[in-house]
Amino acid sequence: MQVKVDPLAARPRVEQLTDGIQDWIVRHGVSGERLPSIRRLAATHGVSRNTVIEAYERLVALGWIVSRPGSGFYVADGAVDDAERGARSGMADVSDEMWNLFQEDGESLRLGCGWLPNAWRDEDLFGHALRQVTRQSSAGLFEYGTPLGSPELRALLQERLRRLAIEVDANQLLMTGGGSQALDVIVRWLLRPGDTVIVESPGYYNLFGLLHLHRVNVVGVRRTEEGPDPEHLETLLERHSPKLFFCHSVLHNPTGTTLSAAVARRVLALAERHDLRIVEDDIYADFQPTPTPRLAALDGLQRVLYVGSFSKTLSCSLRVGFIAAPPELLKPLVDVKMLSNIATSPFAEQVVATLLRNGSYRRLTEKLYQRLSRRMVTALALARDGGWETYATPQGGMFLWARHPDVASSRELVASAGRRGIRLSPGDVFLPEANESPWIRLNVAYVDDPRARAFLDSPR
Repeated sequence: MQVKVDPLAARPRVEQLTDGIQDWIVRHGVSGERLPSIRRLAATHGVSRNTVIEAYERLVALGWIVSRPGSGFYVADGAVDDAERGARSGMADVSDEMWNLFQEDGESLRLGCGWLPNAWRDEDLFGHALRQVTRQSSAGLFEYGTPLGSPELRALLQERLRRLAIEVDANQLLMTGGGSQALDVIVRWLLRPGDTVIVESPGYYNLFGLLHLHRVNVVGVRRTEEGPDPEHLETLLERHSPKLFFCHSVLHNPTGTTLSAAVARRVLALAERHDLRIVEDDIYADFQPTPTPRLAALDGLQRVLYVGSFSKTLSCSLRVGFIAAPPELLKPLVDVKMLSNIATSPFAEQVVATLLRNGSYRRLTEKLYQRLSRRMVTALALARDGGWETYATPQGGMFLWARHPDVASSRELVASAGRRGIRLSPGDVFLPEANESPWIRLNVAYVDDPRARAFLDSPR
């Protein structure tokens, strides 16, 4: 068995070995075939026995191989059918990448992460809100929340969405544990294994992993500077008859682009023609000071389910998100929420409601927008001076999608950055097809760090 394990790569050896064995099984494996012993595989690939043991155990858990005590490890009978294999490996790729990003070492610069620096958090603002909630509502903090979530917060959200021209009744709003749970609730109710969905390419890799987890077929539509490519989308709709289309409207992750009004109207016209529901992911809405058209506003929440969140602006640990949905979908979505999570946190929802009610949230987001705008200018200048190509010129937000003409693979950039104490994610995880890519996501909030400046000036 020939498997490539690079001891100098930033990616852990166990992951390299696991993926290499998977690839070998796909290309050469036969059901029931005996795999090399732990000792032999460790010796031939220059890794420890523990690394081989962990790789084999991962493959057993994923259904690729089986363990026969006293005999060894074997390719699983019928291995895993192609659709199942694709779903499981796609899920593992995403979870491995998230594991790498979230590991705490106290020193690395997370230039490729999806959140703001801790130093940007306003501790006094949070402290005041926490004390106020605890003082006023201590009894309710020990109880489950209502099925839809805090009535006060939903009423405040109703007014906030009106500023985006989204007319919605408070009883069409379902509170969730962040945007991730909102997407999970939608996927659990509206999709079944084997269904096909369309996502943007590049796009949000955690969504891809979630869809693979639910055994859903994922097809990517090109993301342009103005949103999803309408011509490509039309071709995919005719070819695949998908159940849902997931669209990230404003300050897109990872390209930083924003949906134009013209493209939004074309997308909605295609949805009407093909009887398609759209999930509009708008979790970066509050980083945009001047609203641009939303699909939910143009559609009137007929075909569109709208997802928002406070976790990006306030805190990753304050998991408060929501879904705005057509009335006929609210009851089943609430049922899924209650069956999978019972209720969301009344405490977290009361903290957010307090910040909205006293104006603290408005002042906070204004500061964040100004700060991110300055960092975006810096990032674009550093990229230009370092010879990088940027996918677009974002009008705010956190992300810059970039590549360097001298580097063919983003994994080379990840490895180079890793040697300098910088964490990045390879571009292929942002592609639903997981093809090799030269592009990487940069979080502009971190570019003032000297390590980021040095890397952007000379990435190799």
